[in-house]
Amino acid sequence: MKNKGFTLLEAIVALILFATVGMALLSWINTNLISLQRVKQIQQSQQAIRNALALMDRINPLEKSTGEETIGIYRLRWQAQAVEPLIDGMSSGGYLSLFRVGLYDVDIEIRLQNEETVLTRFTIRQIGFKQIHRFQSEFNEQ
Repeated sequence: MKNKGFTLLEAIVALILFATVGMALLSWINTNLISLQRVKQIQQSQQAIRNALALMDRINPLEKSTGEETIGIYRLRWQAQAVEPLIDGMSSGGYLSLFRVGLYDVDIEIRLQNEETVLTRFTIRQIGFKQIHRFQSEFNEQ
């Protein structure tokens, strides 16, 4: 007599194969979700760094060595430390300029506005300057 249909052994083997393929697929999906989350964090960090660099272009570390600013959803803190002492600046012609300049390492820390965890931290080297001489032309002397 021939049985039509599955035997119990065939059903168990089919379930094991189905479970194995399902676990592999679930693991692959989980790995992709973790990778996607990391890419999102890196993009957010890169955007925050670009915003911080744009802000730091406008800040003179000689005048404001520490500070905190909010840029959109980011909270930026910086601390500048002198690397080189102030010296008289030189013009392209080799003459003394109107400014004294110094070199600073600026440590920057970026957080999301509502969170206390640090999103990213980096250091830039920036020039600080202060005008110490007034410009005098030949016309003003006459």
